[in-house]
Amino acid sequence: MQKTGPLFLLLVSTSLAACSSQLYNALPTRDAAYAIMPPIDRAVVPRQYQIAPGDIVSLSVFGEPDLTLEKLPVDDAGFIQVPLIGAVRVASLTPAEASTQIAARLGAQFPRNPDVTLNVIEQTGQMVTVEGQVAKAGAYPVDGQTTLLGAIALAQSPTRIAKLDEVVIFRTINSQRMAARFDLSRVRAGRDPDPQILGGDVVVVGFSQAKSIYRDMLQAAPLFNVFTRL
Repeated sequence: MQKTGPLFLLLVSTSLAACSSQLYNALPTRDAAYAIMPPIDRAVVPRQYQIAPGDIVSLSVFGEPDLTLEKLPVDDAGFIQVPLIGAVRVASLTPAEASTQIAARLGAQFPRNPDVTLNVIEQTGQMVTVEGQVAKAGAYPVDGQTTLLGAIALAQSPTRIAKLDEVVIFRTINSQRMAARFDLSRVRAGRDPDPQILGGDVVVVGFSQAKSIYRDMLQAAPLFNVFTRL
């Protein structure tokens, strides 16, 4: 049986790393990346908030105290229960859109057009998903001041085999899925600005195949009689 040595592993790691790099090279970087996803010092106002299941909303109808409710939960299906008209689906609507829809429904019950105001008082929908080579991948709450470094910190930092120059942010802009690549080591050092993170973003920290293979080679060194000077 042919033995697999460290040279073979190195050749395989080089080939895999080259394939991975080709996938990332097509993504915008540096100035082109920041044109899509601005740094926090040029923070953009997040797109108008859309109500999500689990949110808590308030509802008021001018001149109708019986229809004024301080807290209405949005159920898992995206509905709230409104007196007189019952279930109204508000998920994926902005507060203004939900107010208009409820006013139209209530208008059938009143001789005059009701003045309806719906506000979101507790949000659950503003989340960033952090995946890849981080200590604790998952979804985390964000606000308008969250940055890439902040999102990575929420995921308890990159792993030792993370490829810091291949950190990709995915974002939906005007119904189009966009992606840009950032160099986390340059951001950490203050050489590049820290991009703003918005709710709905997905951050993927790349995997360094070369680092992984090198680590495995060091762990297997006694088998190959390899001595490494560090």
